[in-house]
Amino acid sequence: MDDRQREFLFELLETPSPTGFEAAGQRVWVDYVEAFADEVRTDAYGNAVAVHEGSGGPEIAVTGHADEIGFVVRRIDDDGFLHLSRVGGTDKTVSRGQHVTVHASDGPVQGVIGQTAIHLRKKDEDEVADITEQYVDVGAEDRDEATELVDVGDPITVSSTVEDLHGSRLTGRAMDNRVGVWTAAETLRRAVEADVDATVYAVSTVQEEVGGNGAQMVGFDLEPDAAVVVDVTHATDTPALPGKKKIDVDLGGGPSVRRGQPDHPVLVDALRTVASDEEIDVQLEAGSNTTLTDANSLFVQRGGIPSVNVGIPTRYMHTPTEVVDADDLTATIDLAGAFVERAGEFTPYRTSV
Repeated sequence: MDDRQREFLFELLETPSPTGFEAAGQRVWVDYVEAFADEVRTDAYGNAVAVHEGSGGPEIAVTGHADEIGFVVRRIDDDGFLHLSRVGGTDKTVSRGQHVTVHASDGPVQGVIGQTAIHLRKKDEDEVADITEQYVDVGAEDRDEATELVDVGDPITVSSTVEDLHGSRLTGRAMDNRVGVWTAAETLRRAVEADVDATVYAVSTVQEEVGGNGAQMVGFDLEPDAAVVVDVTHATDTPALPGKKKIDVDLGGGPSVRRGQPDHPVLVDALRTVASDEEIDVQLEAGSNTTLTDANSLFVQRGGIPSVNVGIPTRYMHTPTEVVDADDLTATIDLAGAFVERAGEFTPYRTSV
């Protein structure tokens, strides 16, 4: 990862982009890809598409989702505390005691999610309260003072930033899935520099965390020949993980190529071939009934869009301290970039019957 790529990744990670309110993060992405894309466009809900116009090859979409999990102000009580609802798969076990930012119309408002001090809790109060029972303290004296700062419906994100760990590893909130949209942009840059025959769409979708809504819009609009969906996947190489949850994906082992529904077997084989030929380390991941990614939205659009998941190994997913390895990020660009360069070799993307 060079300095330019690193700066772009860090800016993406440190720009709040909660589901339904992705505009700030999308602006960072659009500003970056405008420097080399043939065209950049957005739609009514903020999905962003950057294009490399090929010369007769297949049309390939490389996608990630821009939104992150968070909270929303559900109500403001008489004492000025903000009561919460979840946005996406927010983890109640790590939310209490966190610094948060309320993204209000007049600008960010800082707060903390309250946690009763250990000295004051009863022994039977260590059970984790649901998100709807947690609250944000912004320092307001009462409801009137709080409502001068925030409104019901304002989104909230945790205020952690990205940090370097030892070696090539990084930690921060929203790796899920800024690393995906970062990969899509960098894959497009590589396609432009190589002037590949394929038309390549780099896509940054919205609202993935609440059901893949943005990908449904984009898939219907673009109708590409194939889609490579880049998202995080679980690195299960940490202690105390239940055996039945463990998969053969390790941090630093390279991106995973998923095999299962809806991953198209022609695309799976293509990625494995490219990885072998280019000596890119990849890991195989077994799929089951659903991916919980944008691939589930894309593959059913129009008459069916052949789609495949590429996973970036991530520890501690849906916490403020997600961990990735920068070497895995670089390898993911290498894999996606090599595939779009050779995309025409593997057509048609159809199951033989």
